[in-house]
Amino acid sequence: MSLILAIDQGTTSSRAIAFEVTPRAARSAVGEPTGRGGDLHPLSVSQIELAQHFPRSGWVEHDAAEIWTATLQTCREVVRQAGGIGRFAAIGITNQRETSVIWDAATGEPLHRAIVWQDRRTADVTARLAAAGHEATVQRATGLILDPYFSATKFAWLLDAVPGARERAARGEVLLGTIDAWLIWKLTGGRVHATDATNAARTSLMDLKTLEWREDLCALFDVPIQALPRIVGCAEVIGESEPSLFGRALPVAGSAGDQQAALVGHGALNPGDAKITYGTGAFLVANVGAEPVASTRRLLGTLGFATRTGTQGRTAYALEGSIFSAGSAIQWLRDGARMISESRQSEAMAQGLPDNGGVYLVPGFTGLGAPWWEPEARGTVVGLTRDSGPAHFVRAALEALAYQTRDLLDALADDGAPPLTTLKVDGGVTANSFAMQFVADICQVAVERPAFQEMTALGAARLAAFGVGLIDDLEHRPAEAPAVWTPRMDARERERLLSGWRRAVKAAIIAAPERAS
Repeated sequence: MSLILAIDQGTTSSRAIAFEVTPRAARSAVGEPTGRGGDLHPLSVSQIELAQHFPRSGWVEHDAAEIWTATLQTCREVVRQAGGIGRFAAIGITNQRETSVIWDAATGEPLHRAIVWQDRRTADVTARLAAAGHEATVQRATGLILDPYFSATKFAWLLDAVPGARERAARGEVLLGTIDAWLIWKLTGGRVHATDATNAARTSLMDLKTLEWREDLCALFDVPIQALPRIVGCAEVIGESEPSLFGRALPVAGSAGDQQAALVGHGALNPGDAKITYGTGAFLVANVGAEPVASTRRLLGTLGFATRTGTQGRTAYALEGSIFSAGSAIQWLRDGARMISESRQSEAMAQGLPDNGGVYLVPGFTGLGAPWWEPEARGTVVGLTRDSGPAHFVRAALEALAYQTRDLLDALADDGAPPLTTLKVDGGVTANSFAMQFVADICQVAVERPAFQEMTALGAARLAAFGVGLIDDLEHRPAEAPAVWTPRMDARERERLLSGWRRAVKAAIIAAPERAS
């Protein structure tokens, strides 16, 4: 059985996982074999933590050379654990999105630390562009709002920060890319400068319909198009790794940004499928089908996946919404308010109450994300009485996960997205059964948590296996049944709770420092 080497380069660590492809007979509706199916199972894993750099308030940087070194080390360790390179068939990549790298085309050395997706240093640039009336044009073309979150203004800042970089970029001597492009360049020994379409979709420079760079957007953001990588599909052979890295060349055959890779990992491949990852924050990605959907509720239009670019291959679009504070609210209760000593206490404390006692916590510690987009909102607690205690704070924090998810699902419905069938979940918070049941109740949808949680790496591996023809579909059929929570709350109780939440959000927005001054 063949192995796939999956690279999962995240914000806090670099990991590699070897997945074994187990053949599965794919069958038609009448039971006839139709081709090569396959299930993927993790065989070995290696992980290295990544240093975070904060040179100024609001600035976040990574060392791109450190990212490459850690990636190479974890890959080699996984290959060793798996018994050598012999059975490996391909490499798949998934990565932190929007993080931007500049490097020397001749030496392959970074010219500046990478600017991380969380970085806000170009907020003044996007504000000026919005004030000049450019947001509607950008959103129509790319699905994205104007925000320093995305890569275009990061690229421009790097070109201006490195002496001579703009002039050298015009001559093809300096290259730009997101982390996937940086890893592809290093893996292929500098022979291939390419980025997959899902990562390109997060730059504000790619046309969401044609999957090509737009010269007018490059001009608007002052990014030379010749410094950008070639856009490729998520499941095609992009190039071959340098033989000296692992003992022989391997095709790099799968690549997708982390949230899109998780969409594939979950098997959310059809319109109406959606996944949400509950981590420090939370990211909802909903498959909307073969055509992009323009959001009227300030969700982000994006690409779900494109197995190939051009007319060959399958393309799925998505709408995405971000919750800024999810698990971080529980971390605050533990580390800041010190109401719990460890996160797992939260479930028993919440279940020990008959109800929330009218207490709501709006976790606007870093503002509110979609669909509110209120960066000045702050964490707010409403409904306290003399009977309120630590358990009410804990329950309110867990309930806020569901309320914020419902806000995103309502925005999806308003945008005309296909009706949601099942909400697929992953991330650390999903171990909390109280929280997951409350999500099902408030959102009126079945919540499904897979037994294997590493959805980003699994998605990258499936794309790579598909890219080299080891499997002929992207469907995931897990060996273990998922945990499922179904709605059981009375409709009147649900509406009463949601009404209280909406009043609490309004209070958090009104109390924002910008409005209070």
